[in-house]
Amino acid sequence: MKKLILAAAVFAVSTGIAGAQTIRMGTEGAYPPYNFVNDNGEVDGFERELGDELCKRAGLTCEWVTNEWDSIIPNLVSGNYDTIMAGMSITPERDQVIDFTQEYIPGSPSAYVALSDNVDLKGGVITAQTSTIQASYVADSGATLVEFATADETIAAVRNGEADAVLADKDFLAPIVAESNGELKFVGDDVIIGGGVGMGLRESDSELKAKFNEAISSVKADGTLNAMIKKWFGDDAATF
Repeated sequence: MKKLILAAAVFAVSTGIAGAQTIRMGTEGAYPPYNFVNDNGEVDGFERELGDELCKRAGLTCEWVTNEWDSIIPNLVSGNYDTIMAGMSITPERDQVIDFTQEYIPGSPSAYVALSDNVDLKGGVITAQTSTIQASYVADSGATLVEFATADETIAAVRNGEADAVLADKDFLAPIVAESNGELKFVGDDVIIGGGVGMGLRESDSELKAKFNEAISSVKADGTLNAMIKKWFGDDAATF
């Protein structure tokens, strides 16, 4: 779950959600299996499937919008879309600027991935996606931090020797490690940073928040949410 570190506060604006016919669902589209753009150019992944189900249960018509990660909160606040579903953990820093539904994924660990077991995680060069709390954690750890705009670039940096290891959400890293045929491996201990993932909304959209909270409670209660989590993250994934 990605954790955005807010560099500066931004001011909320109201967009009159109560009367809206269509709700615009904002996501990054570049963080599988949470969200990605498929070969047909459509938003796909766990959050697309869950978001469509939540919209159906809430009686809303929803369309999907992609936005780069480092500006995803400011563009929500400025009205470019109405929600964020992008693997975004609920943190006190974010909660000062936007509001959140209840979590739809339990908290999960971050992990280091490298080419070799012989990596100095405390004094080496560690990469992380910019504007994440993984990046902040590395900066505070004593290691040399190298940031990249996208998660894919952090993996490439490890492969080409620009960084000794990457720190990212373990859910994101696991399929990459599994598909690398032994090239990449988990090293060191898992790191717990932040809590569960929720849907971000503007502070003014309390009615929309209530609708989505009711829908999330519904998919939790009948087992739909746990089935989706296992489908996209595997049978060992944390569930409700």
